[in-house]
Amino acid sequence: MKTMNYLHLNASASDGIVASLKSLLADYQIFYANLRGLHWNIQGRGFFVLHAKFEELYNDAAAKADELAERILTLGGVPEHRFSEYLRQARISEAGRITCSDEAIRLVLDTLGHLIGEERKLLALASEAGDETTVALMSDYLAGQEKLVWMLVASSESGCEKH
Repeated sequence: MKTMNYLHLNASASDGIVASLKSLLADYQIFYANLRGLHWNIQGRGFFVLHAKFEELYNDAAAKADELAERILTLGGVPEHRFSEYLRQARISEAGRITCSDEAIRLVLDTLGHLIGEERKLLALASEAGDETTVALMSDYLAGQEKLVWMLVASSESGCEKH
């Protein structure tokens, strides 16, 4: 018995969604590892705030990776679990040791920019296929990430400009 028999989704359209979900999963796993590194290695005046923020972000990335893997399974795919494959498939790169807050925030913003772009593509693909569940998942991710981008940009600006 297959789950797809009950979902009323086009199997061939779902194959494209699964491929995009797998790619996004690889990106999230690398992002998770990068965030752990930022959490462990950040130094300087922003340490306390950023140390806690990076922990919050890597917990969020781990939860998203789990959701993506479960969505892949729901749509009849098999999620990858090997980091060697994540490194091969991901479109983001492993980060080296970063201790500087400006560099760390820039890495997170660059990664979020990439993820947002991929999630928008996946949202459009899922919408075209009538896969409202994947659309809702991507919409939720985008809503949180857009706010996070705004907050990170605001926190990295001096705020001392005269008006």
